Amino acid sequence: MQRLSRCRLLSVPAVLVACALARGLAQEEVSLRISARDDDGAPLPCRVHLRDERGEPQKAAGLPAWNDHFVCDGRAGVAVLPGRYAFEIERGPEYERRAGTVDVTSDGEARIDVALQRIARLRAEGWYSGDLHVHRPPEDVELLMRAEDLDLAPVITWWNTRNPWKDAAVPAETARRFAGHRLYDIMAGEDEREGGALLYFGLDAPLDLAASTREFPSPMHFVEEARQRNADVWIDIEKPFWWDVPTWLASGRMNSIGLANNHMCRSRMLENEAWGRPRDAERLPPPRGNGFWTQEIYYALLDAGLRLPPSAGSASGVLPNPVGYNRVYVHAGDAFSRDDWFAGLAAGRCFVTNGPLLRVRANGELPGATLEVAGGAPLVVEIVVELTSNDHVPALELVHNGRVAASIPCAREIQQKKTFELAVEEAGWFLVRAIADIDETFRFASTAPWYVETDTVKHRISRRAARRFADWVAERIERVRRNLSDPEHLRAVLEPHEKAGEFWRERVEAANAD
Repeated sequence: MQRLSRCRLLSVPAVLVACALARGLAQEEVSLRISARDDDGAPLPCRVHLRDERGEPQKAAGLPAWNDHFVCDGRAGVAVLPGRYAFEIERGPEYERRAGTVDVTSDGEARIDVALQRIARLRAEGWYSGDLHVHRPPEDVELLMRAEDLDLAPVITWWNTRNPWKDAAVPAETARRFAGHRLYDIMAGEDEREGGALLYFGLDAPLDLAASTREFPSPMHFVEEARQRNADVWIDIEKPFWWDVPTWLASGRMNSIGLANNHMCRSRMLENEAWGRPRDAERLPPPRGNGFWTQEIYYALLDAGLRLPPSAGSASGVLPNPVGYNRVYVHAGDAFSRDDWFAGLAAGRCFVTNGPLLRVRANGELPGATLEVAGGAPLVVEIVVELTSNDHVPALELVHNGRVAASIPCAREIQQKKTFELAVEEAGWFLVRAIADIDETFRFASTAPWYVETDTVKHRISRRAARRFADWVAERIERVRRNLSDPEHLRAVLEPHEKAGEFWRERVEAANAD
């Protein structure tokens, strides 16, 4: 009787768990062999997403892995229990995706064998891809880049209080080239605090961020230090909705801004703005509202007469993205080097993407070009678009001075070519974007803008856009006042914001458009 009483103490869920564990212990793991090959049958480095029937990711021992995936050189073995497994195998946006299921039994070795077909050859067209926000171990980067068919990846090794170089010698050469056309640098850094995040490329040693607090010193303190060390340092605004963005824009010290940023993940969105300036979620609802908010702010800075190329970053190693999920393609021509790539980005010869591929010319010119309206007659611009996409893009959109000026429906085909015609009479800008028909995340591509000048107006300045940033700075100043009590620190941090407020108020006065 006493033994029966003890048995009754086990609940039904506990019995089920015990049974499941017993079954698991009774089963032996089986080797699941995975191979990916190119059109010629050669092994092809790739990324693998493998899940069991409960949706749990499976990893391959000894291979670089992150979140829900791992990468391999085209061959991998995964030890799994018998059962059914779902897989997705990818290699960046220039290859088709492969997906399916495999049944693994206990009486033999199971295999996944796929061929990944190329759907685009952008290097042959002079385009080279880069991910400006990588937090993965440097020793894994070469295989990660090969698996994603990525050309450039500065690796964030120093970040706020984390500095692996503090007690280690910085290598004489931090940039490394391999496979002929792939480059990475292990000396990129990030200053991420209350005002947002800035990414630094091109310094030969880290900035000393260790003593900083959430507000002090101002990020502009480190911007000026970086510029003093290297006048050619590249500073990227990691995303447009950070609180300090209007101040950074007003400084004239920024080089690019993250239009395809890490809030856009492969299978979901980060649906809020973290500690950045929040959007109106009723007007821009989740899950994709943050993506439209990002674009809205970028269009506003263009409307305010500023010219800043878009960039892209995945934050792989911090957020769930694979390396290269958000990437920026730069047209660097035949001779690819770090300097050529950043020179092309500076000129705006680029497009950003986390899926669709856009190659666009306007009157034969690449993005970043300036077109002129002469003699008061309208300029007719022919815009030719080549779209390649694994995902369905319902329409290509032409955005002119902040508004969608035209939309061309697209078929459900991987390769398409479309043409817009735009008649322009006033100064401003335009770009082309493609937003994929994906519900759970913001998957898109966007060119950098083309700029339009007239005989009398070089920069169109929208009063509404300039006032928007002036109001934003005023809000940020009030936040700083609440966050800092030390008078000396408060004075130092407020100085760049107050200068920015003056810049934007002057911009409002100088406006030549509504």
